[in-house]
Amino acid sequence: MKIVIIGAGSGFGSRLSIDIMSRESLREATICLCDLHEERLKKVTAYIQNTIDKYNLPTKLESSTDRTKLLPGADFVITSVSVGGGAYYGFPYNIEVEIPRKYGIEQTVADTYSVGAAFRLMRTAPVQLQICREMEQYCPDAYLLNHTNPMAGLTMLHSTASSIKNVGICHGVQHTSSVITKFIGLKDEDVTYKVAGINHLAWFLEYQRTDTGEDLYPMLRDMLDNPQTDEQRDFLKKEAVRVEIMRKFGYFPTESNHHDSEYLPYFRRNADLMKQYFLKPRDPVRDSLGEKAREWLKDSMDSEHQLSGDLRMSNEYTSGIMEGIVTDRPFRFIGNVMNKGLITNLPGKLCVEVPCFADRHGINASVVGDLPTHLAGFNHANGTCVQLTVESILEKDKEKAFYAFALDPNAASILSLDNIRKMFEEMWEAEGDLLEWYWKDKITERYALN
Repeated sequence: MKIVIIGAGSGFGSRLSIDIMSRESLREATICLCDLHEERLKKVTAYIQNTIDKYNLPTKLESSTDRTKLLPGADFVITSVSVGGGAYYGFPYNIEVEIPRKYGIEQTVADTYSVGAAFRLMRTAPVQLQICREMEQYCPDAYLLNHTNPMAGLTMLHSTASSIKNVGICHGVQHTSSVITKFIGLKDEDVTYKVAGINHLAWFLEYQRTDTGEDLYPMLRDMLDNPQTDEQRDFLKKEAVRVEIMRKFGYFPTESNHHDSEYLPYFRRNADLMKQYFLKPRDPVRDSLGEKAREWLKDSMDSEHQLSGDLRMSNEYTSGIMEGIVTDRPFRFIGNVMNKGLITNLPGKLCVEVPCFADRHGINASVVGDLPTHLAGFNHANGTCVQLTVESILEKDKEKAFYAFALDPNAASILSLDNIRKMFEEMWEAEGDLLEWYWKDKITERYALN
């Protein structure tokens, strides 16, 4: 079995390699690491090789800055890449945060649903599509497991513009579940849940005790209204946005407080609202990665001063999906797939996040049916902006990208159409030749940095 990780120098490259080696059924795989940043690739390769040696594993390791040398014969291709510069520092991320800020739009992350995220999708799309074209040539039966944001938009691109089997994978659901579970005094294994919606804005439709099936929402509501400890009172501040969403709309949303605050128009329109929900303006975008340690720098050195990892499993779904497909032991997870009748009151052209399981037949998504109408309304609003951006990309239609801007819930709650147009044109100009593919047929990758 051959597993290619594109963007191996990201935080996911080392973590997912450790996860793969932590599963006995996957240990004889060949892991192929790819990153355009040579020094980063060298470091993560040494880290993984040292881990293989430390545990005397049968895992084989290859690495290259040229993914076409690694893709032939691959069974799984994992992507975690940033195009144009660092994912969350420097250009072009800085303009996608700072230009909207100049117009009064305070984003927190700008990588999923927002005016900044729309440009992230537009600059990321050509490289992701090029990866799909190369997979069609070198490994047409492989599965593409994408960790890159914007998740929903990229899944729509992979699914509508290529023949590659794919799924978008996020850890927001399991992280949110752990946060809730800790708040109510239970352990992760004590709860089970049903989640559906769109990536980063899905909903815990059910939250129950694993052993009895007891609905845990009444307990959660009671503890939110009557916090007993400093930790619980601190939770109400840290999660003020999501607590408010649950109180007003009945269901707890996935992802994180700062993410969800920029998807809906109720929380970031002015300083008073932000103060009410304990939200602070984000710091200016850093110029460089700085001292932030990658995964391979977090573990201690061994007796010979070689960096290596410990075989401990993370909560990422990726290795479980691969194991399910390889062993035919079904693995259940929440995945991002096209809405082929899965959420019946959302359009079929959207990517949705729903319960899935992986086995030898591939990725199998579950039918959820209708979401509560008001939840579907939130998802439809943000999903439509993504759909317009994807159509803009596939049709090379700049105006459709502007329509996505004009319909963005936060932008529409703050700016006039004239100012939305001015902001859009300023950001388009600032992105420079990262968007040159809009008027040229050839897709280049000289701006792709992992």
